[in-house]
Amino acid sequence: MSQRDVKQRIDAVKNIRKITSAMQMVAAARLRRAEQRIAALRPYAGAIRRMTRHASDAAGSEVAGNPILQVHETESTIGILLVTGDRGLAGAFNSQIIRAGLRAAADYQAEGKQVRFYASGRRGVSSLLFRKLEPVGSYVGFSDRPAYANAREIAEKLMAEYVDGAVDRVEVLYNGYVSALTQEVRREVLLPLQRATIDEDVEEQDEEPGGTHALVEYEPDPEIILQRLIPDYVEISVFRALLESTASEHGARMTAMRSASDNAAEVIEDLTLEMNRARQAEITQEIMEVVAGAESLV
Repeated sequence: MSQRDVKQRIDAVKNIRKITSAMQMVAAARLRRAEQRIAALRPYAGAIRRMTRHASDAAGSEVAGNPILQVHETESTIGILLVTGDRGLAGAFNSQIIRAGLRAAADYQAEGKQVRFYASGRRGVSSLLFRKLEPVGSYVGFSDRPAYANAREIAEKLMAEYVDGAVDRVEVLYNGYVSALTQEVRREVLLPLQRATIDEDVEEQDEEPGGTHALVEYEPDPEIILQRLIPDYVEISVFRALLESTASEHGARMTAMRSASDNAAEVIEDLTLEMNRARQAEITQEIMEVVAGAESLV
């Protein structure tokens, strides 16, 4: 390879490194904002969870009439919500959710159950369509900054499907945010609420020193309050999954772009050495030609 060819490759790799470095900085800035949104959501999510549980305890047998709280006698159809991103270039962020969702579906189908897919994010939707698994619900265009209205749209669809009997159980798979370098696949039960596992890590904050719950008086009746709280609980659970996924996506992209930039630097270093060797070889060849010409004149 000539010096010119090597220099062109070096310039091309340098341009790629500029792009990956810029994408890394953008992802880092978006990650900080996503972390702030998660931190702001936690107190509200914890309060909704505690209020819902306490209202359910106070309502007692009255909760049986609420269709969202009723556990179906059989679980013949399972709904699986995959939370992915709209874009790629984030390492295994999207693929690991899709693989986990397909494995879960295969396990349920092996038990003779049917599976209905729901997907948030273009990557999840396109992957399911590619495998001829058309999702019942598709939600795209907001993975970078999800709004509460997006969570409400998804939650309303899932609750309607559960109440109508289209699904007997709803699970959500998303990338849980641990740190900028670490994201973990989380598989949690969303419906029915009695078996919900989302937000179970929220600590109790309204217990009295003796370990008993503070006395709460309800106006209107607790079953009426519960009926209003349940949709909020499901919506906030979906919103939390969306925010966690967003932070995880930015963290994964930042890490992937940093790795790409480091790899580009190594390639540039290797190509530079190759170009220097090529230059040295050309200089040596020219010296030999000059010496040979001088000797021919003697």
